[in-house]
Amino acid sequence: MAVLKEEKQFERIVQKIDPRHKLIRAWELKGGISARVTALEIEQFDGQTKKLIVRQHGAVDLKQNPQIAADEFKLLHRLRSVHLATPQPYYCDQSGEILSTPYVVIEYIEGKTEFAPSDTQDLLLQLATHLSGIHAVNYAQLDLSFLPLQEAIFAEKLREHQEDEEAEAQERQIQHTLEAVWPFPQYNPSVLLHGDFWPGNVLWKDGQLVAIIDWEDARIGDPLADLANSRLEILWAFGDEAMQRFTESYQSLTNIDLTNLPHWDLYAAWRPAAQFAEWAADEFTAKIMRERHSWFIAQALENLVQVKGAQQ
Repeated sequence: MAVLKEEKQFERIVQKIDPRHKLIRAWELKGGISARVTALEIEQFDGQTKKLIVRQHGAVDLKQNPQIAADEFKLLHRLRSVHLATPQPYYCDQSGEILSTPYVVIEYIEGKTEFAPSDTQDLLLQLATHLSGIHAVNYAQLDLSFLPLQEAIFAEKLREHQEDEEAEAQERQIQHTLEAVWPFPQYNPSVLLHGDFWPGNVLWKDGQLVAIIDWEDARIGDPLADLANSRLEILWAFGDEAMQRFTESYQSLTNIDLTNLPHWDLYAAWRPAAQFAEWAADEFTAKIMRERHSWFIAQALENLVQVKGAQQ
């Protein structure tokens, strides 16, 4: 837990939140790749101590959306009103006055990620329940019109990959398959999407899911987009039986139409296998990820053929 050289900057941030607060310490949290995350411990004006999180968004996210800090702050603020398990937002700054990149200050929630649960079935049910809760949010009533549309993001990704001469053969295969069926017919109402709902973005304490974090990829679109991404991540973390159990639990809670799930499974799998070495803790884990990724693509392609056959 390294103390940061930038403590003076974080002292100023604490003062912005409340001039009566004092910074006790600041340390960087490891694990994230899309943002720099710093924990702060502060002494409040009443003498009580409290922890906060400072999230500085990375260059990729800022390029896609220069307003990402303000959007995440606004989203978290509005989601608190519908009682989702999200961190409380405290402050947002895009001025560059203190830190060189935009940042948000949010609640520090005591908890940890869980990849070796004592009760996998209960973990999967809680994940499915919370994902269905996100998708049940009335996003129009909350005025989340500032969020991007999943359809537009997909269309842009297709366009970019058409110009990518270094894409791997497997990526090309998926791209061509998706292009042939795009735009997907949508049988489900559009919903609020987390955008990256997986075991690494939820925190647990005493066997209960206590927080859903990292909302920078939130958007509006077909709930199958979130479901497919979660399916692949759960396959990597816990295996194919867990993936299927999660899917069944989610469907039982939502009555979602799964007709186009193979399309969205392919979209979720549309990532280069070369990145697995960066994401995995070791080569053995990377090997398992590659194998499960290939299996996931194969089952999506097989199911896609069945969907086409049923529609003819």
